Amino acid sequence: MAKINFGGVVENVVTREEFPLEKAREVLKNETIAVIGYGVQGPGQALNLKDNGFNVIIGQRKDSKTWDKAVADGWVPGKTLFEIEEACQKGTIIQYLLSDAAQIQMWPTIKPYLTKGKTLYFSHGFGVTYKEKTGIIPPADVDVILVAPKGSGTSLRRLFLAGSGLNSSFAIFQDATGKAKDKVVALGIGVGSGYLFETDFYKEVSSDLTGERGTLMGAIQGIFRAQYEVLRENGHSPSEAFNETVEEATQSLYPLIAENGMDWMYANCSTTAQRGALDWMDPFYEATKPVFAKLYKSVIDGVEAQKSIDSNSQPDYRVKLEAELKKLENSEMWQAGAAVRKLRPKH
Repeated sequence: MAKINFGGVVENVVTREEFPLEKAREVLKNETIAVIGYGVQGPGQALNLKDNGFNVIIGQRKDSKTWDKAVADGWVPGKTLFEIEEACQKGTIIQYLLSDAAQIQMWPTIKPYLTKGKTLYFSHGFGVTYKEKTGIIPPADVDVILVAPKGSGTSLRRLFLAGSGLNSSFAIFQDATGKAKDKVVALGIGVGSGYLFETDFYKEVSSDLTGERGTLMGAIQGIFRAQYEVLRENGHSPSEAFNETVEEATQSLYPLIAENGMDWMYANCSTTAQRGALDWMDPFYEATKPVFAKLYKSVIDGVEAQKSIDSNSQPDYRVKLEAELKKLENSEMWQAGAAVRKLRPKH
């Protein structure tokens, strides 16, 4: 592992230079990687692994949209695409990439195929961390590992095709064979990670649930909405309000922050913007840190996990979810956003 200084804290990370793709292929040369689930993470991870030269098959239910998507992506029924049970039987590494709710539902089907010496792979620590709630308790004689790309499967695939990579965390929950470390790092390199940083299942799920509810989606939507509404209530047009709230952020500033950091952004904006940003960052920090502390406590107390399990288990959950998502889609702000996106210059 390489030792990297992150703001004064030295961490161990794994890079492609010290663990090249050729080494990853050697570690996994006798493995059959069965990707179970072809929804959010499945396509990106499976296609990247295949393109990187690994032996990959897909396990998915026939007569489903995701089965059809797998076929459209080039997976061949009977050769590289199978029903879930057959894929689990053939696989020596089972990548369990179903949604958290589906993992709970499918666990009794998956567990019998986790025979001695196999590897169970997750991209989220939810099922194992909250095993008392989910019932997902792996057998003692299999390796249980995690590689969690820090972004969507779509981003993972796009960055891979662009010759880049998405950073990922990795963890070992159970090392039954003594080879879990090499396998998890090899898989992390194989799925297209930029670099890998070590964590554990509990820390992965607690940080992930916080992030999703916080600055990745929940908080950012709340802040976008608040600023947009204030601008609209004070006579600004939807186009102006959306551009000043979302479009400039996502199309201009966020890419520069990603490339150079917020410190660079502060140093390279107009003096008026610079002064205002410096003056207002502390009030926003003071207003939101208590909310983040409350959120994190809800995560570590298991409240967020229980909410997710309870809601996903309701028979009408999908209908209610679609109604909530439709409300978001139909809000003036995101209707304005749809119009703005159509007006962007075509490349």
